[in-house]
Amino acid sequence: MGSNDFITLFFLVAAVLIFLQLRSVLGRRTGNEKPPLDPYSSRDAAKNSNGDDSKVVTLPGRNSEVDEQRYADIDAVAKPDTPLNTALRELLRVDPSFRPRDFLNGVRMAYEMIVMAFADGDRKTLKGLLSKEVYDGFDTAISEREARGEVVKSTFVGIDKADITHTAVKDSEAQVTVRIVSQLISATYDKAGTLIEGDQETVAEVTDIWTFARDIRSRDPNWKLVATESEQ
Repeated sequence: MGSNDFITLFFLVAAVLIFLQLRSVLGRRTGNEKPPLDPYSSRDAAKNSNGDDSKVVTLPGRNSEVDEQRYADIDAVAKPDTPLNTALRELLRVDPSFRPRDFLNGVRMAYEMIVMAFADGDRKTLKGLLSKEVYDGFDTAISEREARGEVVKSTFVGIDKADITHTAVKDSEAQVTVRIVSQLISATYDKAGTLIEGDQETVAEVTDIWTFARDIRSRDPNWKLVATESEQ
């Protein structure tokens, strides 16, 4: 055997011995090994953590707090244990987006816009705020006034009170009736410029009973005026 063959045999034997030694140390299972690294394990753990019941037990509490606040808002506009309070709670049940205070703020703005648009004969504004039936009535009154050549000059002073008096849900339509007490200066002149109604210097108190409605199935949050009457 030549020297080269001897050297080759020596390294071969050494490699076999090293392999056997490494296998005896690294290849033995002790039962304490960590599982292979899973690149998705942290993401799965996060999902499981989010889905853990112990992490969501506070949610009902938060929802309860929100519900209690909503009911407190109703109690602020209608005395507890009254038919109106009960009706408002039912409206809140079928329409969770309903907020009585926000609704009344919207009514105040809509009332001023409607009153002034009617005085000015602004049909475009009225059309976006009134139901078809109410708009037709307003349009007829404006047309008759225009045919007579009359002009209305009005100044909106403000709203003293706006209170919900009744609410109901019919099929998918929610209706809320509001009693509105406002201060208004209004004077009507004929085509010759003669004052025929009202007084441009006097503030008059006006009480209206207006009913607003909205389809609670619709994504449109806006309410429209569907009925009007004056308090006797």
